[in-house]
Amino acid sequence: MKEGALLASNITSTHPAAFLLVGIPGLEQLHVWISIPFCFVYTLALPGNLTLLSIIRADTALHEPMCLFLAVLAATDLVLSSTALPKMLAIFWFRDQEINFYASLVQMFFLHSFSIMESAVLLAMAFDRYVAICKPLHYITILTGPLITKTGLAAVTQAVTLMTPLPFLLRCFHYCRGPVIVHCYYEYVGVVRLACGDTHFNNIHGIAVAMFIVVLDLLFFVLSYIFILRAVLQLASQEAHYKAFGTCVSHIGAILSTYTPVVICSVIHHVAHRAAPHVHIFLATFYLLFSPMVNPIYGVKTKQIRDLVQSIPEKECIDAYFFP
Repeated sequence: MKEGALLASNITSTHPAAFLLVGIPGLEQLHVWISIPFCFVYTLALPGNLTLLSIIRADTALHEPMCLFLAVLAATDLVLSSTALPKMLAIFWFRDQEINFYASLVQMFFLHSFSIMESAVLLAMAFDRYVAICKPLHYITILTGPLITKTGLAAVTQAVTLMTPLPFLLRCFHYCRGPVIVHCYYEYVGVVRLACGDTHFNNIHGIAVAMFIVVLDLLFFVLSYIFILRAVLQLASQEAHYKAFGTCVSHIGAILSTYTPVVICSVIHHVAHRAAPHVHIFLATFYLLFSPMVNPIYGVKTKQIRDLVQSIPEKECIDAYFFP
């Protein structure tokens, strides 16, 4: 009945008043159980990232490039997970599948924009590691405050520039294939499939953005770590090798937790066309929730933050974690 009303709204407008988010198709009876690990992951990600932000904000000694990048990463993760999860839980718990058309555009803009920003921050952190290991004597002179500010502005500008046209393009389509989106949240590709008319530009734009962000950023990650590996192998002592590699292991873990589900999902989408829809959805959701959970661990493994946390008495540390 709800779907019929939404379809009827297409008669008088180019877009439906709202979309219907299916959730995880084929697993509707398990939605409540599926929501449990989602909630658990979010309850770890939320206080973890808030605590990391509060620690970095409170101590001026941590206002250095690596810690500032960690703070931006934590803020980005908070927006990503908090934008998607509330509606997902509403679907799983209350079968509240309807999402207003304009609210869905806002959700899409934030999800895709902050995903691009997260990739940019991880790339900036790779550059930070490159300078710290390959050019340690020039670290302070290269990674200055103005450069960090410009890097942050460049990341925001890139994300906004690439994503701003999408809501306007989607608003102009006529959605004659219905308002039902087979996903837990508003996904750009899934919505374009519902549109009638010429969607070639939208498809090309989506592929171009994916190539520009994922492929180009991964290329720079690989290049930076090739230079880092070469510099590390030139170090004299074995202890210096371990120390240098130790500063990179956590960052590599953050990169893998972010990009692995994206790459796998893309491969399945283009190669394994017969893969069940819930496989794509689980991978996409894994990206939105798992990275925000593990990135605070990466932050705590940073020496400056770890030393500060270890210096806090146990009770204060617990209070800071749950009441940042």
